[in-house]
Amino acid sequence: MNKAAIKAVTQFSDHYRLGSPFVLDNEKFYRIWRDSKLENYPDRVEDLIVEINDPKKLSPAEFGAIQSRLAKANMAVYAGNTGNNPDKTIVAKLGEQFGLTELDDNMGADDGVTSLKVVSGQWRGDYIPYTDKPIHWHTDGYYNSPEHQICALSLHCVSPAAKGGGNALLDHEIAYIHLRDKNLDYIRALMVSDVMTIPANVINKKVVRPVSTGPVFSVLADGNLHMRYTARTRSIQWKHDAVTQAAVTALEKFLASSSPYIYRTILQPGQGLVSNNVLHDRSGFEDSGDIKRLLYRLRYYQRMDKNSVVSR
Repeated sequence: MNKAAIKAVTQFSDHYRLGSPFVLDNEKFYRIWRDSKLENYPDRVEDLIVEINDPKKLSPAEFGAIQSRLAKANMAVYAGNTGNNPDKTIVAKLGEQFGLTELDDNMGADDGVTSLKVVSGQWRGDYIPYTDKPIHWHTDGYYNSPEHQICALSLHCVSPAAKGGGNALLDHEIAYIHLRDKNLDYIRALMVSDVMTIPANVINKKVVRPVSTGPVFSVLADGNLHMRYTARTRSIQWKHDAVTQAAVTALEKFLASSSPYIYRTILQPGQGLVSNNVLHDRSGFEDSGDIKRLLYRLRYYQRMDKNSVVSR
């Protein structure tokens, strides 16, 4: 067992003693956490919206309103006054106020900020985020190495598409509850360290990203739940045992359902999503004339809230 694995086991054991709801033998603590989680859970996406003035300098009330939504639903939607301002620092400065500094400078990012728009005639055009095609349910960075998991995700809208381009959003803790309540073995299977493998990304015979293998659900060092998932059907390898296959099918059915826990929204100019990398998708869209979809995406190795789950 490597040092990282030993550290993870040790930290997980610490949270076991503290009463982590994510230890599968801790049914008592799970039920306490579950009931608290679901009590007064937001009924609609409008409940997640926080009106703010200057995203770069939140007032204490604005900060507290966003933080309270993050603590409950792992996400919040802010509505600022920046409109179509293309300044990339708007959402970066907002994130810094929540302690987010460790940006994932992925292949398509510019200093950690990725411009999500239709791109043709470049390498980006080979990747769905830079097209107008729909993107299936996923958490960001599901192909990242275990040492560089994406724990927070921010989106900022400069310009929506002429038609379409909406997002569905689901708190990953709600997905966990749904599956655990159906069958504890589903969670057990999805926490195995080799349950989901993303093959290497090879371009012109050069490996630009190695094979990535890991669990769907895991527990972070601070005791919070982390999820790594994609609904893609190509370039993915799931374990072939019956329980894993049943768990994946159950999750797919939940994501395709009309559950009230699944929010749907189209971000407007000056609006943005801040989250602890919740599950999300994107519908296909159409640009028209000067109306072209442009969103900024920032991925972080840190969570947006600093509270461990055991202290909530």
